[in-house]
Amino acid sequence: MSQSISDRVRWTTADLELLPDNGNRYEIIDGELFMTRAPHWGHQRVCGNVYQELNSWSRETGLGQTAINPGIIFTDADNVIPDVVWASNQRLAILLDEAGHLTAAPELIVEVLSPGADNERRDRELKLRLYSTRGVQEYWIINWQLQQVEVYRREQASLRLIATLFGEDELTSPLLPGFTCKSAQIFA
Repeated sequence: MSQSISDRVRWTTADLELLPDNGNRYEIIDGELFMTRAPHWGHQRVCGNVYQELNSWSRETGLGQTAINPGIIFTDADNVIPDVVWASNQRLAILLDEAGHLTAAPELIVEVLSPGADNERRDRELKLRLYSTRGVQEYWIINWQLQQVEVYRREQASLRLIATLFGEDELTSPLLPGFTCKSAQIFA
């Protein structure tokens, strides 16, 4: 469940320090504050499966690292917590600040949809636009309820939907040489 906290106030990263540490996840997109409660078990299982697939490939190849729920502080008004990210070793070396937060776009971001129109709008519209303008190379939106993976890739300076995968469809990426995973494995 996600909701916009305010339509009038322009929130900043500094404002997050004033919010309670109550288990909720707070994100700011273009100055708008979003609060998300603890996700559904199915959501978390899919996040773990995606992490496992990407992390196994990363360990085998040594080409990058995967993280679950890292903070990305793009600007004072754009501070998000994607479900899973992958960054190449070269890119990761310049992305992290002293506090261990990402300060720019990793190559790949994965968001697993939570139920509800507000959640879907946040991931499909607001985050898609944010990630596109910030230089993310590939964005996967995963609908665990419909068991589908939408793959967006950077084309002509923006992220464009290039495939919607189901079941036995193969998930691959030019960012991840030799990576392959059946869509069904993510939902197993």
